[in-house]
Amino acid sequence: MSMHPALANPAFYSAAEFRRRAQSQSGSPIETAAREHGDHLLNPDIITHLEGITLKDAAVLVPVVNDPEGARVILTKRTATLRKHSGQIAFPGGAVDPDDASVEAAALREAEEEIGLSRTFVEPVGRLPDYFAATGFRITPVLSVVERGFQLTPNPTEVDRVFEVPLAFLMDPANHNRGSREWNGTLRHFYEMPYGEWNIWGITAGILRTLYERLYA
Repeated sequence: MSMHPALANPAFYSAAEFRRRAQSQSGSPIETAAREHGDHLLNPDIITHLEGITLKDAAVLVPVVNDPEGARVILTKRTATLRKHSGQIAFPGGAVDPDDASVEAAALREAEEEIGLSRTFVEPVGRLPDYFAATGFRITPVLSVVERGFQLTPNPTEVDRVFEVPLAFLMDPANHNRGSREWNGTLRHFYEMPYGEWNIWGITAGILRTLYERLYA
């Protein structure tokens, strides 16, 4: 019986190893991997819907915190009053504005606005392929390493809670469950990764699954 790599080597889920993998990730090149990742992978019937609309560009920051005991990922719980994805677990992020110089700039700006994460503590180290959401967004996940010392101040109009989850838990495929629920009158399928009191599912879990497939599978 083979030992899980995380047990054989505690550094397997370190921030340094995450940085190395993010900068030399396997799989299709980012540019040619477009449309390989998104809600349509588990719901093939929505691909015609995605192709028939003008997608809005968005960016999310995947903040991996450098901790000696193993890297941790910052996630948020959105407020119940938001018009879209209210109450769901999410990465800091949002729409790419015309004034944003890049998707990295957009993700850093959104993280500052949503949770008060100063970009002075954040090192962008790569991207994942765009994730196509059934809600009409083309989301670029920006991978980053975050050094301790930051102070978070959640924006109460957008963020209800901020918490951290061990990267080792999120990158363990045994924790990648399949779920389903009705959405707009149709049964939709998705990944979900319950952790303690938090139910990580939908787009966020889909992006984390992509992260696993490209960096740790």
